[in-house]
Amino acid sequence: MSAYRRILVAVDGSPASSKGLREALRLAKAGRAKLCIVHVVDEFYAFAGFDGMAPTQDLVPVFREAGKRILAKAEAVARKAGIKPKTVLREMVGGPAAGPILSEARKQRADLIVLGTHGRRGVRRLVLGSDAEQVVRSASVPVLLVRG
Repeated sequence: MSAYRRILVAVDGSPASSKGLREALRLAKAGRAKLCIVHVVDEFYAFAGFDGMAPTQDLVPVFREAGKRILAKAEAVARKAGIKPKTVLREMVGGPAAGPILSEARKQRADLIVLGTHGRRGVRRLVLGSDAEQVVRSASVPVLLVRG
């Protein structure tokens, strides 16, 4: 039996986060743990625009919808594996994704955080190098990094 009862996994739609999700599902199933899937939307890019100019339309809803699709796909994978996860969409404006991930882990009382190590920047940003390091350094629970 696993020591983990509540597992949080962060997803961004990248191959690395898909591997992280698969590992979190394996652990949750083996230990009958609850699973929370979180996606962080960075609204900075919606406000700054892609070319440094202000966008001509409000891109926040576009980014939010992309995040919802990523979560829905991850939830479908989990359900197919026999796990009924909780899904959470967190939003931030700039800064590292580590903050919202750690905050959600505390809120869910997770006793394990699972991350893919190579995420995507921009709309689907998860963790890249320093973000993963910040989660590892700041988390009060074990962190499992799954290499892409």
